[in-house]
Amino acid sequence: MTVPPPDHSLVRLLAGWLPGQRWFGGKDGPIDELSIGTATELIAGDPALHHLVLDVRQDGAIDHYQLLLGARRELPERLEAGLIGRLTGEDGITGHVYDAVHDAELTRALLTYMANETQVGPLQFRRAPGTGIRTDLDGSPIGAEQSNTSLIFGDSYICKLFRRLSPDVNPDLEVNLALSREGCAHIPAVHGWIELEPGSNTGWEAAGDEPVTLALLSEYLRTATDGWQFALTSVRDWFAQPAPLGTGPVFTAEEAAAAGGDFGAEAERLGAATAQVHRDLAAAFGVTQAPASVLRDAVFAMNEQLDQVSAAVPELRPYAGAIRAVFDEVAAAAGPLPVQRVHGDYHLGQVLRTDAGWVLLDFEGEPARTHHERRAPAHPLRDVAGMLRSFEYAARFLLAREGDLPQDTSEALEARAQAWAERNRAAFCAGYAAAGGPDPAAHAALVRAFEFDKAVYEIRYEARNRPSWLPVPLRSLARLAG
Repeated sequence: MTVPPPDHSLVRLLAGWLPGQRWFGGKDGPIDELSIGTATELIAGDPALHHLVLDVRQDGAIDHYQLLLGARRELPERLEAGLIGRLTGEDGITGHVYDAVHDAELTRALLTYMANETQVGPLQFRRAPGTGIRTDLDGSPIGAEQSNTSLIFGDSYICKLFRRLSPDVNPDLEVNLALSREGCAHIPAVHGWIELEPGSNTGWEAAGDEPVTLALLSEYLRTATDGWQFALTSVRDWFAQPAPLGTGPVFTAEEAAAAGGDFGAEAERLGAATAQVHRDLAAAFGVTQAPASVLRDAVFAMNEQLDQVSAAVPELRPYAGAIRAVFDEVAAAAGPLPVQRVHGDYHLGQVLRTDAGWVLLDFEGEPARTHHERRAPAHPLRDVAGMLRSFEYAARFLLAREGDLPQDTSEALEARAQAWAERNRAAFCAGYAAAGGPDPAAHAALVRAFEFDKAVYEIRYEARNRPSWLPVPLRSLARLAG
């Protein structure tokens, strides 16, 4: 069947379907208006494939979402998970429209278009210089993602479709291409990408002169181990170790190092890989000496976020005074600070352990930040603080899942969690400093401020999106602010 031009029936279907998608960022309010900003036919016939950019107005602001829309007269059972609804096409035939990321028959065309650097309407398909792209692979979506959708093509590629679009070039593409040119060994190879011509969507209020990044095709590291799961396995092994001899549940970082499944050596190697990526980012984008006022402005923004989150999440309020004291200490001692491009949302879920070492992923920055904030230079120790927070998360995640435990058991496990976190925080920092990164120990107050700022961000995020996870950052905050 052929999808009709954008009309009220299709818009109604999309407005009813969109709020139920895990990658839709406006679940906390109604859709005031939905329109189709661009509609591009990629494949005609039955089945058909259309690329849509949806302009969604909520509470006075417009967000833009990407959708690969499939259309079939008869919908196979394997595609029912992506069903949007039934629609009568221009040809008078009633059929089904659905989210085509589930349809390998259609998504294979993305590889072909990128391999051939095809332009279809306002969509430009790009191939990275010096690379070739296989076009005979079927794609299947990863089910665990939330803010984006990634398709795995055989054992060769992973194609990340950016669902919520930002104006101009996405930082993930920008940074990966720059690091590839530097020969960085700690990122997946870039094979291609898809972009939307600037000015193609007149509803884009903040449109710039750069194309809008729609998708990024990278090397798929099939045998790699997810950093978060790798760390949780270590925590689980440490929790299962017999209690040490003695009179009480006293656990130290040294005991954590001696336990089976110790993560310390990996944390140290991860620190070294992080320092190398920071050096490559500095070479690719440069380093700027920011005046003291920049740091004071950053601290002002930290305090603003602290005020907002304290007002919304009462559990944070007992720690607000200690956090503010650290912020004020950094502001009072502010001086010139070297800043550069950084990862921006660095944690164990953004790294993979391969046979060759650690690989860093997803340079988009924090989802709740603006596009400008995510591309802004920062001190590299902000990334270090993000990873230190992630070790705290990993150490206490299993405790939060256990729910209510007897007090003595809870205290003993918290002591173990603290020992694991201390062991791996120290190892990561040692690896980072030994590989040439700024020594976290020599900038303790700055790292602590970055950590607290990240913890406040986490508490806001968990309270809004995953309330059951809220005890995880709060448990660690109680220790850090003590």
